[in-house]
Amino acid sequence: MNIGFTGFRENVLTFECTSAVAAGDLVKMSASGKVTKVSANDAFIGKCVGVRDGYAAVQLSGYIEATKSGTVNVGYNKLAATASGVKAAETGVDRLVIFSDDTTVGFIL
Repeated sequence: MNIGFTGFRENVLTFECTSAVAAGDLVKMSASGKVTKVSANDAFIGKCVGVRDGYAAVQLSGYIEATKSGTVNVGYNKLAATASGVKAAETGVDRLVIFSDDTTVGFIL
């Protein structure tokens, strides 16, 4: 891709996290002020951008990319987690997909 979308309205918050969370993982709320790695078909709140000493920095808005499963078209799509990324789903939160190729999808949280 010859253009970049990173930096758009990026906001990051710090949460307590389980030991299963690693940088690059999509995460969901697990308790008050805590996140954990998503499971297949989960709705997600954002992407972990770093972990240290039991705390995760989670990007909650802006542009992110993830591995995709199946067909995800550009435009608004409901996305859900897979074991290794995202897929189009029947229910969930609408996300604006602005990039899609054979393996990757880029969207606004």
